[in-house]
Amino acid sequence: MSNTSKRHWKVRLHEIIYEADTPAGKLFDIVLLITIIASIVMVMLESVKSIDSKYHDVLNISEWIITILFTIEYIARIISVKKPLNYITSFYGIIDLLSTIPKYLSILFTGTHALVALRALRLLRVFRILKLGRYLGASNNLVSALKASRAKISVFLFAVVIVAIILGTIMYMIEGEENGFTNIPKSVYWCIVTLTTVGFGDIAPQTPLGQFIAALVMILGYGIIAVPTGIVSAEYTSLSKNKEDSKKIDVHLNTQSCPNCSAENHKDNAEFCYNCGHKLNYE
Repeated sequence: MSNTSKRHWKVRLHEIIYEADTPAGKLFDIVLLITIIASIVMVMLESVKSIDSKYHDVLNISEWIITILFTIEYIARIISVKKPLNYITSFYGIIDLLSTIPKYLSILFTGTHALVALRALRLLRVFRILKLGRYLGASNNLVSALKASRAKISVFLFAVVIVAIILGTIMYMIEGEENGFTNIPKSVYWCIVTLTTVGFGDIAPQTPLGQFIAALVMILGYGIIAVPTGIVSAEYTSLSKNKEDSKKIDVHLNTQSCPNCSAENHKDNAEFCYNCGHKLNYE
């Protein structure tokens, strides 16, 4: 096989597997997503004993077929790029590998096939297929807002822990062991459960004073829930406003993937990779 023909089928394979701008690439990704969902559904059905007892062989054979197809796809992704190690060690590369090996591990270790549910992470590719990459900036803003507000949230959580310890100790003194508050750690546990409005109900105050304090703790819980949300929202709004004021650029991205480093989300009509500078084709 000549170098030209070899390069041609690699280009074609790369376009189909890594990109969704062409009809073949879009069809491949849609079929891939449907197959992933079908695989996850089969694993869930297999955990239902009544269904597994009737259709175990069908589910098992189907899962093996899908696993083999994913294995072939994983190998094809490796051979269609110039630097396979970049893909293997990338986020999607690791996810693709982890979603393939559980079925093989089930031969040696019973029950590990349930880890096939990790394939749900592969559904993240829907962002690329539907060209939602341009909207991921909003999620990045949220992460930045969480980082910017981590000091305030840490102080707030520290204050909540102190309040829980104090109120838990008070409830231990008021209710005592006869009402389920057998020790201070368990009383603090009750206070945390009540503050977070979870309310398992495994421990409940019986005395009028204890019930009054419990009512105050419940009301305080609603206020506590709103505080972290307000802190993060304020940081998010401030961050978004600063970015809008600094630059307003309408960037159009496509699904083209660099054959050298596998970087995605390139601008339309881009000829070179923004990450490594490699030309966005094999020619």
